[in-house]
Amino acid sequence: MGKIHFNKVTILGVGLLGASLALALRKKKLCGEIVGYGRKENNLKKAKRLKIIDSYNLDAKKACSDSDLIVFCVPVGKFLVTVGKIKDSLKKGALVTDVGSVKGRLVREMESLMPGGVNFVGSHPIAGSNKNGIGAANAELFSGAQCIVTPTKKTDAKALKKITVLWKSLGARIVNLNADEHDRVYAAVSHLPHIIAYALVNAVADINNSYIKFAGQGFKDSTRIASSSPEIWRDISLMNRNNILKFIKVFNKNLDRLGRHIKKSNSIALEKEFKKARTLREDVR
Repeated sequence: MGKIHFNKVTILGVGLLGASLALALRKKKLCGEIVGYGRKENNLKKAKRLKIIDSYNLDAKKACSDSDLIVFCVPVGKFLVTVGKIKDSLKKGALVTDVGSVKGRLVREMESLMPGGVNFVGSHPIAGSNKNGIGAANAELFSGAQCIVTPTKKTDAKALKKITVLWKSLGARIVNLNADEHDRVYAAVSHLPHIIAYALVNAVADINNSYIKFAGQGFKDSTRIASSSPEIWRDISLMNRNNILKFIKVFNKNLDRLGRHIKKSNSIALEKEFKKARTLREDVR
């Protein structure tokens, strides 16, 4: 697999994923100094106190100065404005990646904004939690997780290899996907389910807000992801809106079909739909 080491790493956004990445890098001895950047100084102070990062800076440009690896862990809606702040401080040879759930056009825009000698390679570790913040950070978060890497025709081969080795060193399983295909896939298996979970909770509240307190494990399991960060999922929903809107239509067709079967008391058709879904769900590992 090869070995990799970064003298200085900057984590832009020290939340659950950013803090977990810092802990994992430190545990695997893949870096020297780790610098954090974020909007909330109290959070950065806590991260330093917990030895998740070595230091922090509220100025993104200064935080990235002389870094060998810069990882975007801020919400995807803030990527481009953040690049504008830091690009003049990125040293030649620096490697830039991210943990964002949206790729597509964003990857190409990030690439185009990199100064000469600096390479961006998009990555998306399929790891996380409905819990937010550094309190839930875990050095083993990426171990055994799938990590989608989205190289383009312009991606530097050496940079791609470094990013691949980086995630493999943290225990992740690498899958390369075209950036646009990535967004279609995750609109279906991640973005749509989050939107449905948010909608389901709100629907129950619209029926009768007091019913929520009677919820059992089934409701908790199916809506767990509605506890995810509203800010993060706002940005994801808007940035991948074309795919999401197409798939909402597909979901509505399925929901309407079930509704028609229930209305007609068509037990055979209803059971067939349920069996189909159960069989498909049992293949999910």
